[in-house]
Amino acid sequence: MAGSRSEPYRPINFPTPDAHIAMKLQDQISSDAEAVMAPAENVRPTHVLLAEDDRALRRFLEVVLERAGYKVTAAGDGLEAMKLLLAGPVDVVVTDEMMPNLSGHEFCRFIRNSPSLAHLPVILLSALERKDHANQTDEQADAFLPKPVSSESLVECIEKLLSKR
Repeated sequence: MAGSRSEPYRPINFPTPDAHIAMKLQDQISSDAEAVMAPAENVRPTHVLLAEDDRALRRFLEVVLERAGYKVTAAGDGLEAMKLLLAGPVDVVVTDEMMPNLSGHEFCRFIRNSPSLAHLPVILLSALERKDHANQTDEQADAFLPKPVSSESLVECIEKLLSKR
C-alpha cells in the first residue's frame, strides 16, 4: 500500500499546562539552589601548617585545630614543614621552637625572608621559659606560646592573628 506506515502508531504526549508550569518551577528552584550554594563551595577552611617534632603533641594539636574548623597539615620537623609550606597555600604557621633538621627560629627566618611568605602569621611554641617575649629571637614570630599550650589559647591566638589581616 502506498502511504502505509511501517512503524506502529504512537500518540504524541503533549505536556499539559500544569506539567509545563511545574517543569519551569523545578528548573527555577534548581538554579536558585545552585546560586545559593555556589558561594559556600568557594569558601575554603583556614589552612594551618603545624610543625612539631613530638608525635603525641603534634597529633593532639592537630585534633584540636581540626575540631576548631581548621584544615591542618602536620610536619615532624622544620625541613618537612618548609617543603609543605612551599608545596601549597597556607594561612597560618604554628611551629615548635626546637626541632631537628631546622629549628622553629630558622623556619621563621626563612618565612620572613621570603617575599611570597612574609605575610603569614607565625606562632612559635616553646618549652623554654621566656621572661621577655619581645627579645630578638622572637621578633620573627607574630606570637609566642609556652608549652604546654592549652587548646583554647592556641585557637584564640590563631583567631586573633587572622583577624589582623
